[in-house]
This record gives sequence, C-alpha cells and structure tokens, in this order.
Amino acid sequence: MSQIYNFIKECGTFFVLTFNNDFPAGRPFGAIMEYNNNLYISTSDTKSVYKQLAKHNKIQIVALKNGTRDWVRVSGIATECVDPTIKKRMLEECPVLTKHFSSANAPHYSLFQVEIVNSEFYS
Repeated sequence: MSQIYNFIKECGTFFVLTFNNDFPAGRPFGAIMEYNNNLYISTSDTKSVYKQLAKHNKIQIVALKNGTRDWVRVSGIATECVDPTIKKRMLEECPVLTKHFSSANAPHYSLFQVEIVNSEFYS
C-alpha cells in the first residue's frame, strides 16, 4: 500500500476516473492520504464526481510521474467516510484542502475511502 501511496503522492497530480452514466469521467486531483491500509480522496458534495461515486462506487486512479514514463493505475471501491477524526486527519495531511474546507465538519466536505482491488505499475 505504501508503495502505491508514495508513488501517487510524489506525482503531485493524479486522475480520478468514475462512471458518468454510460461513459467514463476523469478529472485531476491533488490531495490523497493513506490511512489503515486504504487510500482517501476528498471532494465537495456539490461536484459531479461526488454524485457519480454515490451512484456507482467503482473508481480508478491514474498517476504519471513527471518527466518519466512511470505510471500507476489503481482500481478500487470508493465508500464515503463520515468519521470526523479521519476527515480532520485528511485536512492536516493535505493542508491545501483548508482553502475550501475550514474543518472536518465544514459544509460540503466529503471524504471517500478507496479500498484497492487491483494496482498496476508501468514503466
């Protein structure tokens, strides 16, 4: 797990892919956390990605290391996490999120736990 997390974290920006009805939908993310052998990503409950994950919780994360051909693809199951302790930890580990969410109880602050089903490294 740590190898996946460290690689994605080092990449800085990674892409989260979800289902948007019959088509895939991808968008860049920058905040990720590893905790209790799972990955966590955050978003706002007002965004399309939140609605898509609520409807269909299968997810992929793809990250490419800048200046290389090294990349990772992670497939998993996303489950919304409402635990304020874990949400607070995410804000501490990814302080850029505090620009949008002032606390673990901030309106619209959503956190998803990603249980990894499969991961593949490429170079």
